Amino acid sequence: MQPQSTTPCFFVHESSFIDAPSEIGKGTQIWHFSHILKHTKIGENCRIGQNVMIGPNVTIGNNVKLQNNVSVYSGVTLEDDVFCGPSMVFTNVRNPRSAIPRNTEKDFKKTLVKQGASIGANATIVCGVTIGEYAFIGAGSVVTKDIPAYALVYGNPAKQHGWACYCGNSLKVTEAQKLICQDCGRGYALDDVALCPVIKS
Repeated sequence: MQPQSTTPCFFVHESSFIDAPSEIGKGTQIWHFSHILKHTKIGENCRIGQNVMIGPNVTIGNNVKLQNNVSVYSGVTLEDDVFCGPSMVFTNVRNPRSAIPRNTEKDFKKTLVKQGASIGANATIVCGVTIGEYAFIGAGSVVTKDIPAYALVYGNPAKQHGWACYCGNSLKVTEAQKLICQDCGRGYALDDVALCPVIKS
C-alpha cells in the first residue's frame, strides 16, 4: 500500500509495507522487510533498517536511527536523534499472559526515550521507564528503571557506571563536580543527581 504523507519525499523499499494512515517525514529511509503500522508518525531524515516494525500509534522524532530487527510498539515514544542498536527490544506490557489479552491502550505502559539517547545492540527496555537526554545504554543491558540524562549504564539489571558526553564518549572528572569530554572538549557540572552542560561565555 502506498504511504500517506504530507511530505512524500522519502524512500521505502519495495519489500516493506506502510499501513494507512501514517505520516513519514522528508528524507526518511525505510529499508527491506519493514512494516509501519497505522497511525504512526515518523519524522524527517530517519533511517529505518531491515526487518523493523513500528506502531501502531507510535511517534518517532527527527533524525532517529533504528537498526535491523528493532520493534517499536504502541506506548513507546522516541524523541529526536535517538539511536536504537541492532536487535534491541522494547516491551509495552508488564504482566503478559498468552491466555489473557492485554492489547489495548490502557494495558500499555508508556516508555519515553528522550532526545539524543543511544541504546546498544540487544539491550532490553522494560516498559514504563523514561530514558533521559543523551543517556547511553550499553549493549545487552536490561533497563528496569528511569535513566538520568547523560548517564552511562550497562549490565543486567542496568546500573550507572559514569556519564556520557553529547558526542557519546565517556566523561572524565577533572576537578570536584566538573567533567570534561577528552574528545570534543564539552564541559559539564554535576550536582547531587543531575549532569548539566556548561555553556561557555
